[in-house]
Formats: sequence, structure tokens, C-alpha cells
Amino acid sequence: MKEILKLLFLSVPLVTTAQNPVISGQFTADPTARVFNNKVYMYPSHDIYAPEGVRQDWFCMADYHVFSSEDLVNWHDHGIIGTQEEIPWVNPKGYSMWAPDCVEKDGKYYFYFPAGPKTGRGFGVGVAVADSPEGPFTFEAEPIKGIFGIDPCVLIDDDGKSYIYWGGVSGAPLKDNMKELADKAQRMEGLPSGFKEGPFAFKKDGHYYLTFPWVREEEGTEALAYCMSDEPLGPWEYKGIIMKESPTGCWTNHHSIVEYQGEWYLFYHHNDYSPSFDKRRSARIDRLYFNEDGTIREVIPTLRGVGINHANTRIDVDRYSDAAKEVELTYLDTTNTFRGWEVRLPKKGAWLTYNDVDFSTIGERAYLTANVKADKNTRFVIREKNKSGKVIARINVQVETDGQRRRNYSGQWFAVTAPLAYIPQGVTNLYIACEGEAVSIDWLQFKTPEKYFTSASATPAKPDGEGFIRRWSLLEPIDKPNRSNTVFTDTYLREHFNMEYFSGQFTIIPEDGQKVKAGKQRLTWHKLDSERFNVKLFRFADGLQKQIYGVLFWAVTIIDCPEEIKDVRLAVGSNSASMWWLNGEEVLLLSGDRRMVKDDAVSPRITLKKGRNILRGAVINGPGMSDFCVRFIDEDEKPVTGFEIK
Repeated sequence: MKEILKLLFLSVPLVTTAQNPVISGQFTADPTARVFNNKVYMYPSHDIYAPEGVRQDWFCMADYHVFSSEDLVNWHDHGIIGTQEEIPWVNPKGYSMWAPDCVEKDGKYYFYFPAGPKTGRGFGVGVAVADSPEGPFTFEAEPIKGIFGIDPCVLIDDDGKSYIYWGGVSGAPLKDNMKELADKAQRMEGLPSGFKEGPFAFKKDGHYYLTFPWVREEEGTEALAYCMSDEPLGPWEYKGIIMKESPTGCWTNHHSIVEYQGEWYLFYHHNDYSPSFDKRRSARIDRLYFNEDGTIREVIPTLRGVGINHANTRIDVDRYSDAAKEVELTYLDTTNTFRGWEVRLPKKGAWLTYNDVDFSTIGERAYLTANVKADKNTRFVIREKNKSGKVIARINVQVETDGQRRRNYSGQWFAVTAPLAYIPQGVTNLYIACEGEAVSIDWLQFKTPEKYFTSASATPAKPDGEGFIRRWSLLEPIDKPNRSNTVFTDTYLREHFNMEYFSGQFTIIPEDGQKVKAGKQRLTWHKLDSERFNVKLFRFADGLQKQIYGVLFWAVTIIDCPEEIKDVRLAVGSNSASMWWLNGEEVLLLSGDRRMVKDDAVSPRITLKKGRNILRGAVINGPGMSDFCVRFIDEDEKPVTGFEIK
């Protein structure tokens, strides 16, 4: 049954983010956070879409998950703790597994939860025990006697005594076994009048805090409030509001408060992914601060949340820290809200900030990629910290075709890239501003180019384990405009490959750094070892910030054979069209619009002579990518490796 529930209720992949809400892909309400083993564990309830035959306008919850994180950014779902089907005393069709809690005592982990029982009305509170925070948990056969209500919370005091709180609000001491009340329940005194639920109790600097959602206005929604006391069960003194009512009308809020690595955090929920129905909520986190007298400062909910985003991960700038009033926020897809949001900078000067981005993972020659949408050509800039900060990148958004690029359609999403003008050090804030027509941004990401090549050494190389030749002299791309790869017929290719683009192109044995003139271009040869079996010409050109589309590449390598090798065949794969010459003779032509496939084309039988053999190749490209792979194979189609590459 547990596996069926996973399939039924987790129908989209789980995505964790560094912003609010912190979990995507499923709803996570009533988040209780606890610190165990130097990690934060989060125990939420799990809102789901109500199955057919179940009340559609109310809360619907059938199981519990547990999540953990070391940085409050990357959350791991450990899976289901338990379902309504497997707990002995719970109504298997009740869908009433509301807000839980979990505490540790003497090496055991006690998970407390409310649910509707198989017989009778109302709610009972059950307990399950495990040897680790993520389980597996063993559930008690009966609920705790003497508790009738919802939303349990347990406080373990400094002297080891434990107290449980629930409902709206009652409390009682627990026995040492953590499964029974040590005394009868009592109503907490000193709380303000009005509807209350979801208590969360904790202790700090000798003060006891009782916090709770509270409807303080008639027909209002829930704010988060708190009282303080010198005793774990009161009497309590009302102190104030932790978080005001939802500005968008979400009726409930439910929370927990935890200290982690010297900072205090408020975990709470909001209906971010379900704007039209507030019975499906999602967990959020924001920082919480105390005054010197122990009182709590009001928390203002944020989109940005907490945690540090690494610059080389996807940054959803729609979860901004601050923004100009005219900035617009909308769902990417109202039929699948888990896809998230887009942010629109509607005019020149519109801006937003996104705090706490760590650039320590970004290296030299870094660039920015962003998913954007615009109706007209426009531009936006990313600065460090504020509008006067250093320019990190300036991004031109082009929505028309220039003949050398794939079309970017007006009003549709597409990726843009730009080199970084400046790389910040460590953790900093981003300031993003529109410098032209309106632009919408989905996400952005800073990237350091992958290592595709290293400089070739003086030591001779060998083919790799599969026989592929990885050492080449590559010439910077020759400008060769082609709007389409469909023109690459045999006739076209033989004509254009055999044209002279630079002096000595069929005889040159290039030195590293040697320059040639091709038309108006002055190009340089580079002696390189490819990190991959396929030589990434597109990345070679991009890394040098050279033209990447509508180009012609030349490649040369020297094969030194200790003995003559007869009846071998040249096997080539190339992205787009290519031609290959061995010792001055054409041996293979790959025509048409191709994709790079190992051994895509194979030459007739040829002979590698004893001593030096010169292999040359030319790859032509229109609007697509470019790479190639080359090896020699024998009569049995096994790789030939008995030679050196110089």
C-alpha cells in the first residue's frame, strides 16, 4: 500500500530549492523542524488532492514524509514514515493525518501524530518509535490515552522531563516511556481568547515559549502568536505576534521554531502552489530574531527564504529578496503550479535583488545563461549588491533571426548567454535591472566552462582504450556562412572542402600558436588533447570566444607507426558534414546533416605506412553543434591501437 500511495500522491518529481517554498513536487504543510545529528529534520503533514468519494473542500492527508538538510537549501526526502492504511488504530479512509512532531530521548526517536480513529469521533494522538530520525518507525497499537485533539508537540526540558501539548491548547507531562501521560491534561492558562491550534513549545535562556496559530479577529485568518512562562505548563503571559495573517488570505498557518548552527529559524506554511485552494500548503523558512529581553521580533514572510545559493546552480530570481513596485510575478503554468513562477521587469529601470549567492565555485572564463522571454529586443544587467555595483554581466535579448542562430520567437521562452565581465568573490547579493523593453526571467545560472581540452605535451600520446585519437592540432574556425546543413551534398562538400582557405592547408604540419591568414581572418593553431573521445569543436570555438555557427574547422594529427599496418579502415563520426584525408589522399566523406555517432562512416581498406602518417580532417557547420570522433579499426572491427600520436 505504501508504494501505491507513493505513486498516487507523488505524481511529479520532487525538487528542492534554496527559496520559499523549500519543497516542490508535493505539498508539505505544518512543518515541524528538529535538529538531530547535526542536520535539520523536517516532519510536515502531507496535503494531497482528495480522491474521488472524499470531501473535496477540506484537508486531505494520508501519510507522512520526513526530510533532512545540512544547509536548509538542499532537502532530501527520506520517503514515507507511515500511512493511514498501516497504523493499527487509524481510520484507513480518514485522510486526517494532521500536524506531527518528533523528538529524541536516550537514543530513541518518538514520532507523534494526530489522526481520526477507526471507531468513534474526533482525533487521537499516536506515537511511533525508531532508532534513527528517518525511521523506520514502529507504531503503537493504540493512541495515547487522555489526549483528544490535534497537532501534538513535545518539549523535553533540561532535567529530562517531557511535556506534550496539543489542540487549542492543552498540555500534560509524559512518563519516561514517552508513550503515556504522567498526569491528567490541563488547559493552558493566560492565553488570549479566540480560536487556537497547532501549539509549538520550546525553551531558550531559561524562558519557556508557547507559540500557536491564533484567529485574533472575528472571521479572520490565523496569525502566529506566542506566550512566555517560567514553568513548562504555565501560567503563561501573552507577548505578541510572531507573524501576521496571510496577505493573500490563506486561512491556516502552522509552524515550528528551531536553532541551527547559531541561528534561529521559523518554519511555517503558505498555499504558494495552490493559490485558489488554501487546504494544500507548502513549507517555508525565514529567519527569526529575539530581543534582549527574550521577546520575539515579528517575522515578515519572504520569497527568498534562507540559505545560500551557489552561483553554479539554478537561481529562481522570481523568489527575489526585494523588487520595485512595478515588478510582476506570475505562475509559469497555472495548470501545473509546481513549475514555479516567472518575474517580469516591465520597463526600463525596473529592478529586483536576490541575496546570498556564493561565487566561490565559479572559475575563469565563466558565463551566464538565463531563461528569458520578451516581445522585443531588449537588455538587462546584473550588478553586484546594488544599482551602483560592478557589472557582473550585461545580457542582450534578441528575438529575431540573424541567419546564424536558431530563431528566438517573440513571447516564447529561450536561453540567452553572456560572458561575465566581473566575477564576485565569496557570497554577495545580485541586483538585476531592465535596460530596455520589458523582459521576463524564469531562472539564471552562472557557469564555468567544462574542461574539454588540455594543452598537448611533448610526450607522444596513445589512442584511448577504444582506439579513439584524442590529440589534434585545431585551427580556429574559418567564417563559412551556411543558413542550413541541408546543402551539404557530396558535390557541394567536395567543391568547398577542396577550396584553398589558407596557404598550405593540405601540407602544413602546424606548430602550436602558428598563425595563418584565411581571407580577412588571422587564425591560430592550437595543439590540444581532448578530454573526451569526441573532439568538441563547438566548445573549442566557444572557449576562445570565436564564432560557433556557420564555420569550417580544420584538424591535423600525426600518426607514427612502428611497422606497416595493412587493411585498416578509418571510422569517423561527426556532427554535421566532414571530409578526411590520409597522407594527402581523400579516404572518407560524411555528407548531409548528421549527428555525431561512433563509427558512423567507415572508409575502404587503407594502409598505415611505417613511420609518419598525416591525418587531416575538415568539419563544416551551419546553425548547429560541431564535434567529431576518429579511430582506425581492423578487419574484425576491433580498434587499432599499435601506434603513437605526435
